[in-house]
Amino acid sequence: MAHFAELDANNVVLRVIVVDNKDTSDAHGTEKEHIGAAFCERVLGGNWKQTSYNGNIRGRYAGIGYTYDAQLDEFIAPFVEAPATPSLDLNALTSQSL
Repeated sequence: MAHFAELDANNVVLRVIVVDNKDTSDAHGTEKEHIGAAFCERVLGGNWKQTSYNGNIRGRYAGIGYTYDAQLDEFIAPFVEAPATPSLDLNALTSQSL
């Protein structure tokens, strides 16, 4: 089984699907990305890149919201902003301690 990620116009992953080996292999049974991507495009439309659970293809397994970086040829996880931490009001602390 092979995994393929559908990309939008900005190379953001929309979904990831599993494709049977028979739909990704040439006449000799050798898996080829372009064959699997063409299968996905023919059946579902869109733009597809192969990904893998073990990170052997494109650095990491693609997930919804990841971005494909064509220069690096890998999927980049979305930036997750850290939760805001409350700021300390030093004036309030000083006046309370007096």
